[in-house]
Amino acid sequence: MNTPDHLETTGGAIHERTAVELRDLIASGEVSSREVTEHFLARIGEQNPRLGSFITVTAEQAVAAADAADDVAVRARAAGAPLAPLHGIPLAYKDLWDVEGAPTTFGSAALPAAVATEDSPLVARLRADGAISLGKTQIPEFGLNCYSENLIAPPARNPLDPSLSPGGSSGGSAAAVAAGLLPVAPGNDGGGSVRIPASACGLIGLKPGLGTVPADLANGRVDRFGAPRFVVSGPLARTAEDAGLLMDSLTGTTGYLQAARSARPADGRPLRIGLTRASPFEGRYPIALDPTAEAALQAGVALLEAAGHRVEAADIRYDNRYPEAFQTIWTAGLAEAGLPDEAAPALMELTRTFRARAIACPETEKRAAAAVLQKIAEDCRAQWGRYDALLTPAMAQTPRPLGWYTSHDADFDYELQCRYTPYTSVVNVAGTPAVTVPTLRTAGGLSMGIQLTGANGSERGLLALAAQLMHAANGM
Repeated sequence: MNTPDHLETTGGAIHERTAVELRDLIASGEVSSREVTEHFLARIGEQNPRLGSFITVTAEQAVAAADAADDVAVRARAAGAPLAPLHGIPLAYKDLWDVEGAPTTFGSAALPAAVATEDSPLVARLRADGAISLGKTQIPEFGLNCYSENLIAPPARNPLDPSLSPGGSSGGSAAAVAAGLLPVAPGNDGGGSVRIPASACGLIGLKPGLGTVPADLANGRVDRFGAPRFVVSGPLARTAEDAGLLMDSLTGTTGYLQAARSARPADGRPLRIGLTRASPFEGRYPIALDPTAEAALQAGVALLEAAGHRVEAADIRYDNRYPEAFQTIWTAGLAEAGLPDEAAPALMELTRTFRARAIACPETEKRAAAAVLQKIAEDCRAQWGRYDALLTPAMAQTPRPLGWYTSHDADFDYELQCRYTPYTSVVNVAGTPAVTVPTLRTAGGLSMGIQLTGANGSERGLLALAAQLMHAANGM
């Protein structure tokens, strides 16, 4: 597959362009969706054997969809009509979402990979806005973990250092965006699964508040035990503007791209930002920042203060029941999945172990855990709400090597995950939005950053703040 020479424009190669730039190039007719799609497919063909970002590539379907998009674009330009927000833009989807005509594996060898007959609601939303699907990206089994390794395909690798994990569960998507195999990508986040790989790969990762993306409410706001729904969908992007473009489409609204483009949170008012290193896991596990994580946090403080914001220590305290209650609800779905017992030996050790415990756990304990989490969620929103945003490290450690978790038994695997990412899951429990922003590049080329958590409805402000910090960092 050859990339046409004219794709090498004055702004750089197509994969170096932002998603917003590509949207405008396609809309103007300077390049076609087919040319852009074939360019990214060629990149995937070259880089995926090294990075393991994709489980499935649907090249034939993608080119056909791009041709159809180009026909629509020609007619629209002739009529002076606008194109859909993502018209002709290549995307890919975690292999947890159904994409019509592509197999869905859930990252598991325990289930047959059935070809989907229709799109998941989120995929349908983005397809309606003109996005072109290039395939399905690598995940951990059932999207459970903060790494992207399973038994069905090579592990996803971090483009900044392929010996390291890109994080998870949206690790394949994050690696693809960071490596220029995609311009931008949707992920979903049930305990950090957008923010973790964004941090590991040097991207912006936005976790919206529950209900901001309508497709996330397909099963309601609480699970059947009464616990808050953890999983929401959000963008992985190289720029805040690209994240805003995708958020406009995910939500079916406008204003996210505009907010990111303004880079003026609160219309320029200085923000009061609370800084905490407290984690709800610290009563159970030894949570400690490595020096690089602390340096990234201090770099974030410096950027915030340089932008005129006030950063102050926040006395945040967490209920010591959090670790047990979260783990109970986080794994409860494994008992609900309808997986036959004879398939259990094909599961990864962590999944198999926690599935057995979830099945054995009495429903009364799950309901009690759900009630604890609802109380913790309310308490977190009250504590965090004293500030315009709450600042924490993004991760407590640099990205971990491949096999770091899976070389241990299930309990230590889980502990290592909590120690790597001790600040993300509680935001899912609280149901509030948060964004991770890169603030430090190490001498070895790794990226580290910060997490900023806001009140419900503050996603646009968080994107504006992320854009402000990225601009400041690039100017330093």
